[in-house]
Amino acid sequence: MTDPTTVDDFYRSPALDFTPYPGEILRRRAVATPGLHGANRAWQLVYASRTGLRAPIPASGIVITPDIAELAGPSPILLYCPVFHGLGGRCAPSQLLAGEGTEPETGFIATALERGWTVAVPDGLGLGMTGLGPHHFLAGGAAAHAVLDLARAARALPELGAAQAPCVAWGYADGGRAAIWAAEQHPVYAPELDLRGVAAGAVVADPSALIGEIDGGPWAGLAVAGLIGLSRAYPHLPMRHLLTDEGHATIERAQELDAAELLLAYRNTALGPWCERQDPWNDPMWRYALANETSGRVAPQVPVHLYHGIEDVLVPVAMGRHLFAEYRTHGVDLSWREYASSHIGAATDGAAEAVARLANYLLRRPAAAGPTPPAPQTT
Repeated sequence: MTDPTTVDDFYRSPALDFTPYPGEILRRRAVATPGLHGANRAWQLVYASRTGLRAPIPASGIVITPDIAELAGPSPILLYCPVFHGLGGRCAPSQLLAGEGTEPETGFIATALERGWTVAVPDGLGLGMTGLGPHHFLAGGAAAHAVLDLARAARALPELGAAQAPCVAWGYADGGRAAIWAAEQHPVYAPELDLRGVAAGAVVADPSALIGEIDGGPWAGLAVAGLIGLSRAYPHLPMRHLLTDEGHATIERAQELDAAELLLAYRNTALGPWCERQDPWNDPMWRYALANETSGRVAPQVPVHLYHGIEDVLVPVAMGRHLFAEYRTHGVDLSWREYASSHIGAATDGAAEAVARLANYLLRRPAAAGPTPPAPQTT
């Protein structure tokens, strides 16, 4: 592994002096994943993706094969969408998974490998790649593109022989948001992918409600991250126009921090004192952006399993129930499960059923292509 204080040349942003097609592999290398049970071969990838505004951008991720001697045909691909890791620094999942077991979600990934699935883990736009940050945290369109384009890249790896392999997606919290947005965007952005279904827990379906609730509290670092990530995803809008000089300096420091550092540095910190107004989320620009980031406006064309902890104080269960109700009005093939758990507890409690649901979805034949739904306005 590269020393954490140095820049890994593999993750340097390549000069895009051409327009690569989404999912095109720009760089790849084989890596070991010593801390991941059930893993066989793995590759870190730099691949072409698109921002929410459809501008070309390199992205990074990792593809891991299962350590199973014989598989009948190509392995299904699980698109595993990780929880928020941070805005910058060496915290990208593709880097941690190739380290010495410092990735916190190895247990969930190992469960999928034990099923015989290949697992593809996107870092997310702006994370991992040098010079492209900060991470586009909470930007649904950007997250969906990173997920779907990694699926394209994984199916193009010659070692996998998986050009026609079916895919499923799974994530929790912001990872659940990425999985849901991938399902919503799939028919218009990547209709050639054989996506069979999605499992998503504690989905951050309404960032406006979440950010307003956590600002100034123990999770306030995530509100800071939301301001930074969404302003990065909407470069055509003056999203930081409300910041004072002190606010700009604070944001410059914060956009290089990982999740743990953000939560520690900004615990119980409100954004108001760094802004020209005390309620920055009610500024017209921010109201526009946050309304544009609401999930449930478009119906996924694949089955969806949602789950949530009743005692979740970070992402309230009411948010998950509302998303379930929205999808039900759209006629989505749905299932729902509540657990008497906290935010962290429900991630563990819901994992077994999530994987079982995904396994069932993989047994279904792909749905016949129907009319393409309208694309939502995305970042």
